[in-house]
Amino acid sequence: MSEEKMVSLNAIDDQLIEKARKEGIETMWDRDKAMKARCGFGEKGVCCRICAMGPCRVSPVEGKGAQRGICGATADTIVARNFARMVAAGTSAHSDHARDVAHVLHMASRDGNYQVKDEKKLIALAQEWEVPTEGRDIYDVAHEVAEIALNEFGKPFGTLRFPNRAPAPRQKIWEDLGITPRAIDREIATVMHSTSVGCTADAESMLRIAMRTSLSNGWGGSMLGTELSDIVFGTSTPRMTEANLGVLEEKQVNILLHGHDPCLSEMIVAAAQDPEMIKLAEEVGAEGINLGGMCCTGNEVTMRHGVKIAGTFYQQELAVLTGAIEAVIVDVQCIFPSLAPITDCYHTKFITTSPKAKVEGATHIEFNEEVALESAKKIVREAIENYKNRKQEKVFIPNSKSQAITGYSNEAVVKQLDRVVNSHIDPQGTVKPLADVLKAGVLRGAAGIVGCNNIKTKHEYSHIEIMKKLIANDVIVVTTGCAAQAAAKAGLLSKDAIKLAGKGLQAVCELVDIPPIIHLGSCVDNTRIIRLVSAVADHLGVDNSDLPVVGVAPEWMSEKAVAIGTYVVSSGIDVFLGITPPVTGSPEVVDILTNRIEDMTGAKFFVEENPLKLTDMMLERIEEKRIKLEKTLNLEAVEKHEPQPAL
Repeated sequence: MSEEKMVSLNAIDDQLIEKARKEGIETMWDRDKAMKARCGFGEKGVCCRICAMGPCRVSPVEGKGAQRGICGATADTIVARNFARMVAAGTSAHSDHARDVAHVLHMASRDGNYQVKDEKKLIALAQEWEVPTEGRDIYDVAHEVAEIALNEFGKPFGTLRFPNRAPAPRQKIWEDLGITPRAIDREIATVMHSTSVGCTADAESMLRIAMRTSLSNGWGGSMLGTELSDIVFGTSTPRMTEANLGVLEEKQVNILLHGHDPCLSEMIVAAAQDPEMIKLAEEVGAEGINLGGMCCTGNEVTMRHGVKIAGTFYQQELAVLTGAIEAVIVDVQCIFPSLAPITDCYHTKFITTSPKAKVEGATHIEFNEEVALESAKKIVREAIENYKNRKQEKVFIPNSKSQAITGYSNEAVVKQLDRVVNSHIDPQGTVKPLADVLKAGVLRGAAGIVGCNNIKTKHEYSHIEIMKKLIANDVIVVTTGCAAQAAAKAGLLSKDAIKLAGKGLQAVCELVDIPPIIHLGSCVDNTRIIRLVSAVADHLGVDNSDLPVVGVAPEWMSEKAVAIGTYVVSSGIDVFLGITPPVTGSPEVVDILTNRIEDMTGAKFFVEENPLKLTDMMLERIEEKRIKLEKTLNLEAVEKHEPQPAL
């Protein structure tokens, strides 16, 4: 396949796409070609279908079509409403994920399938929430914490608890803007109410409501998802793994775990290690059971168990095309309905497990958390018994995989930093070394690179090129989601990648013993990033918006990404997008998101589809913030009559 036709940085992916074409199997690239031109009104966000008088499509250009919808809504109103609904949908996805984990914590018991794996973190959260712990059974504490967590979704009064973790200046900004989030479900419902016919018709007001809803995700649902998952399934620590479709095994039962919910995937991992299941695999002629993770479930199981990463969101069809997968087991989110017809072309079973994500043509085996391990073993048994149906002539396992270090929780990051400071500074650990190198300019800044894959770009090109250019310019990178898996496949999550970094970053990586790009988990774990930024801001006595830190979503595609980007900007961190969001039909909304929102939050959105230009914009913004931080800290030192730091 010629370079012009390549859709991915990975030549193996293109070989599998060619295999699909030869075998007459439709993939996302075929559907993209058949789609031809996308809806121009939808791309600009100026199509409204919230009532039956429409759908209405309006033109932002006078004289080029209707200027208002039937009800009188302008392009500004329609675009703002559509944007807010994307935020609400993304917030609901991440927060419902967290609700499931909270329920699992509530059913955890000492002799149950779900147990408390990180008691220290549970006690810390209990103390933060003023739950008595002295002399109590750990599971009594866990159940009370779980109840409080569940009440965060529907509490009738007050605001969420986790926003108190933000730096004090940031909390004041939220309070002044009136966007401190209340109950999670309340904020989602408020967006849906406010966007319904006859309600909010002012773009800035609508976007403020969206900002508050997004914060109920970042400082609510998603943060709960991360915290509670660490408590139940264990806080991740750095571990080696392998990445790319070459992790599939020719003589083993290959099970692909895809989706987002660790409540299922943790039990599938346990079931695959069960002696009964291993014996069954041997009885059908296999040498063992091999799990491969995909999308955010892949991140969840690799950071806690070292399960190999099979691939990213866009590789889910390609994995099946190898002909070596016995079962694709999914839970919720980012699952292609096309897996049903594609698996029909092979021996592969496509097994759905959640009532929230049934797919026509799939085998549905409902996962029951009440009998979690037995339920998981039933699902794994289906995969094992399917091994004998594998058609060897259809098998093509790519010889392509890379080494990667995954699983840097915030606790693990602090532990690495503790290597270079005296423990008496803070027995709980400190971000002081990170703050010091940012303050001194040894590190130019930091970037969080997150998000999905998008067929509008050559897959992973933007992720990888941006990462490489940033680390070469002494910008340390933390990454989650499919961006993290792209880095793993490219070998950028290994210490070998240190040689690609600038001299300052190289020195930091060698001293602290970390790679220049750090895997922080799944998309829900973006809250690890905002907590790390907030910890550094607190240490320096500044706000998040003062730090030389940026967030980047080069290949985003999901409504979850819109919610994430909005809560990151609302938290005072600039967000750079490589895919243009559907807002260009409203000059007013574009101006708010890329300009005026900075006056509110200290941060804004930047959009540039050329990844190299986007990186230059990031470096320019990082330098601007770095100079501002230097002046701020110097001024504070002078006012306190302290020596100025050597910068």
